[in-house]
Amino acid sequence: MAEATEQERTLENNLLNKIAEAISAISDAKHVDQVISAIHSVAVLLFPVDPSLFSGSIGDKYRERFSSSVVPSTDERNDWLETFYRGAAFPTFARVLLLDVASDWLSCFPISVQKHLYDVFFLDGPVIEVVQVLVPFLHHVGDGGVDANSVQTNVERLLILCLLENAGVLKITKEISDSYQGENFKNGSLKPLLSRLSQILTSIPDKARLKAPPLLSSHLYFKNITNQLLQILDDRASSTEANSTVIVLSFVGEIFSRICRRGLSDLLLSEVTPHVLAHVRRLLNSKMGSIEMETFQLDPTPQIWSKTMEAVTDPYAVEKMAEQLLHQLYAEHASDVEAFWTIWSLFHRNVIHQASVRSIFVDKFLLWKVFPIRCLRWILQFSVLECPPVTNTLAKGDVTQGLLETTQRLASVWSKREFLQSVPLEQQAYITAALGLCLENMSKEELDRTKDVMHSILQGVSCRLENPGDLVRKMASSIAFMFSKVIDPKNPLYLDDSFTGNAIDWEFGLQMAVGGVRSITNSMENEDGENKTSAALTEVNDSSRRNKEKNRKSKNISDFLLADPDEIVDLATLNCETESDKDDVDDNASVSSDNSSVTSLEPYDLMDDDKDLGKQFTHLVDVVGALRKTDDADGVEKAIYVAEKLVRASPDELTHIAGDLARTLVQVRCSDITIEGEEDSAEEKRQRALIALLVTRPFESLETLNNILYSPNVDVSQRIMILDVMSEAARELANSKTLKPKHEARGPLISNISDPQPWYLPSNASTPWKKVPETGSFHLNWANRFERELQSKPGQTKKGKSRRWSLKSADRDQNSSDWSQNKFPLYAAAFMLPAMKEFDKKRHGVDLLGRDFVVLGKLVHMLGVCMQCASMHPEASALAISLLDMLQRREVSNHPEAYVRRAVLFAASSVLVALHPSYIVSTLVEGNLDLSRALEWIRTWALQIADSDIDRDCYTMALSCLQLHAEMALQTSRALESTGGSSSSSTGRINISLPSGISKLTSIKLPSSNVHL
Repeated sequence: MAEATEQERTLENNLLNKIAEAISAISDAKHVDQVISAIHSVAVLLFPVDPSLFSGSIGDKYRERFSSSVVPSTDERNDWLETFYRGAAFPTFARVLLLDVASDWLSCFPISVQKHLYDVFFLDGPVIEVVQVLVPFLHHVGDGGVDANSVQTNVERLLILCLLENAGVLKITKEISDSYQGENFKNGSLKPLLSRLSQILTSIPDKARLKAPPLLSSHLYFKNITNQLLQILDDRASSTEANSTVIVLSFVGEIFSRICRRGLSDLLLSEVTPHVLAHVRRLLNSKMGSIEMETFQLDPTPQIWSKTMEAVTDPYAVEKMAEQLLHQLYAEHASDVEAFWTIWSLFHRNVIHQASVRSIFVDKFLLWKVFPIRCLRWILQFSVLECPPVTNTLAKGDVTQGLLETTQRLASVWSKREFLQSVPLEQQAYITAALGLCLENMSKEELDRTKDVMHSILQGVSCRLENPGDLVRKMASSIAFMFSKVIDPKNPLYLDDSFTGNAIDWEFGLQMAVGGVRSITNSMENEDGENKTSAALTEVNDSSRRNKEKNRKSKNISDFLLADPDEIVDLATLNCETESDKDDVDDNASVSSDNSSVTSLEPYDLMDDDKDLGKQFTHLVDVVGALRKTDDADGVEKAIYVAEKLVRASPDELTHIAGDLARTLVQVRCSDITIEGEEDSAEEKRQRALIALLVTRPFESLETLNNILYSPNVDVSQRIMILDVMSEAARELANSKTLKPKHEARGPLISNISDPQPWYLPSNASTPWKKVPETGSFHLNWANRFERELQSKPGQTKKGKSRRWSLKSADRDQNSSDWSQNKFPLYAAAFMLPAMKEFDKKRHGVDLLGRDFVVLGKLVHMLGVCMQCASMHPEASALAISLLDMLQRREVSNHPEAYVRRAVLFAASSVLVALHPSYIVSTLVEGNLDLSRALEWIRTWALQIADSDIDRDCYTMALSCLQLHAEMALQTSRALESTGGSSSSSTGRINISLPSGISKLTSIKLPSSNVHL
């Protein structure tokens, strides 16, 4: 042993002397052939160098020296090679090759010399040693005249050749398995080396230059490395060396961990998943029938993969790999059976032996992450049900303890109101689906064994049914349906009419519901030119727009926007049907009577006709009286249907009876007076009547509605209806139009003598006079009567059925001016101030800041609509501060319900749109800081919502609100500069001095000015 050690020491000394001579020759060289000769003197000791491959590229003097060099034997060369790479010789000589030679001489080397003499030191040696020497030079900073660019370019080239083109990682694993024994790994002496190698290999893309070759980019580099690792695992599946296999798998697992830590788990699994899935499919295809668990347990490849994942000791890497595996399986369209066995092949040992990995699947993946529903089914099947699926459906094994514990944990989280308020909608739907799928696989006996699951489910369903969101209520209906099937499979509970059969869409159509990004605008115009409210609060105002007309025809509100002063109204016709409707009914009746046979006609009692000849309402007093007779359902329904038309006619009695009519319409119950299926039509008629009442008599109606808005005698649905009606009435008042006839100058009263015909004589173009025959008695015919048809005026046409006394001119619109006027600002204060007064006061049956948050959201939305309708008017400026004071209340702006926060964002955006820049400038100049503070609050609060709110609509609306705030500030700055510019033009340069406190409120600097807003 001592002799062997002495021999190795002597060999190492001789080798170091040879290297010292070569280094000295390189430093003293004056010609490139001298450098090549010095390198050859060392290479011939280590490698089987063939001089004929590059001798033609050097001079004759050195060619003869190469051919006459002494070549050692194969055994001697192996000893020289091992001593060179295992000791200090290789790092010393490599430093000269990578710095001095690469910087000064390598560009002069012929290609053959570079390939067969220079590169062999890095390509034919042990990759473990070569990599540890090459990688540090990627960050070498040039000094002492060394060209850093040439050095780094050469190192990058050598790394590509060594690791990528020559499969260096595969060589490393072979070197590890050949050189190290299992004992060294067990006692821990090999782990630091494997950790250092994996760290060096995964750090190469980060250390490479920005202009490095594309193969060293993270994507291509790690893709190549991963493919080599996959080949290593395939080779190990057929290997019988247990000790070396453990070492190699530990090395592969370490590299997997570091790749995931660098944020490339998606790239890693995009290569791993198809590889494992292909093997699973081969096994499944080989067993055409049902496959047993033993098939995968006895197959070596799944065992190698599970041991590799068990070697990944980093919990973060395991979590990211499991997460990306699910996404990749979903992208590969794997079936439930294929997905289960793929997940089992990778993670079944981790789940059994590591509690942290099991917690990832049953806790994080069910409660904290959001996956597609198919992935959720795979998670439940693998980690909860713990058995293979049957024909792509969830299957339950013999052990159900995991199912019961998971169901209880999910139900406990799902039932909490705080969860409903603080979790994004996507995650709520995901956990709802997880709970529903667990309930699908439970029996009543198993449910009875759980603790508090029934109470939790009932509590969760109850709080969701109170939510205004359709999707949230649908979640409650789905869980209630599944829960009822567990209790009594024959009598399921249907809370939603959309359910068909026993299958439930656990995706809840969420991609369509939340896929689009809602925006905030003042108003948008559809293709027909009609104004519609912002889509940002579709949920806030959806109840008033959800009603659809089914069996009765009604006119749109826009039909009543034109007030014609020439219109004559017959009150007797303002009942349930128009004349055209009656004609349609008669036509249909005649057709049906023609098709019916005579034998089908049956006699009936003529006394029944009295029921059809009901009273025709012509006065509003009769309508109010009929509405109060709740025992007469037909009369109440007919009164509701005729109320709007009578109100639109605006009779004299309307002023005195508006308050009573409004109160009566609010208090009537449409569900009590209509048959099933007709409630929506009657409800729409009632709301239209209230809208007409607010439009025609705003002050009288608003006084009544504001008094009963917070009254304990009305319920939540009636309060919501009142606010919806006020919003629609405000829009109609803002969009109202009135036709005013033009007053044209009349001609002279005295006709000119030059006129061809006097004015009192008929025109010659008329038809001749005709005698009208009389049909009465003789003594009544005192004189003969004559008549003729007059020629119509140009453009004058006869209409069909009309309520006009005179003929209507077709060019009336050209002869009259279309005068549009926003009537709402006059009534804005009456709409807004009483509703805002004492909104936060808790009364009997009224708690807007508590359980009645839906009413609060509707109220805030209604106030925002009012601000939109009063946009750019002085009334908007006067009411904006009061509204912003209300919105700044912490209970309102930071409300736990996203429904209310969306309404506040809408109202704040409406204020920004409604305020005129000149008014803001005037408040700044006058030193009024209240408005400035309120506008600054909008900006800071919107920033807070955009940064931290969990609701998708809230933070998208907050971004739009910030954009409106920036546009408002820009318009204000321009208005302020124009004011200063106009003043300076007449009196010289005038600086506008603003109060000092204003600069602290905002951080907007005016362009080309020293004034800050």
